[in-house]
Amino acid sequence: MTTITLRKGNTRLPPEVNRVLYVRNLPFNISSEEMYDIFGKYGAIRQIRLGTNKDTRGTAFVVYEDIYDAKTAVDHLSGFNVANRYLIVLYYQQAKMSKKQDTKKKEEEILKMQEKYGISSKDK
Repeated sequence: MTTITLRKGNTRLPPEVNRVLYVRNLPFNISSEEMYDIFGKYGAIRQIRLGTNKDTRGTAFVVYEDIYDAKTAVDHLSGFNVANRYLIVLYYQQAKMSKKQDTKKKEEEILKMQEKYGISSKDK
């Protein structure tokens, strides 16, 4: 198995680059072994987490041992075709993910308040 490396002396990476990748648009029936085969070509992998429930199917998190391996994987696998689906490979950004969670929580709170006080969003 060959590994593609990117290391170039003192290369400065953009701030969004990190070891954790967020992968979307995966086939629902892809296995962990297939994920290791696809992403393992670009370096040592620490962990892969596949989404299993209704909301997270088709997504995964891939954690590399080295940040340069993660950058190489993003560069080569964004748009890669797996089972007639084009992968979307992004760097995981905690701030953006937590914003989405906060928005969902606020929407749920609003719905609970509307139910509690007998207000529906159709009354506007």
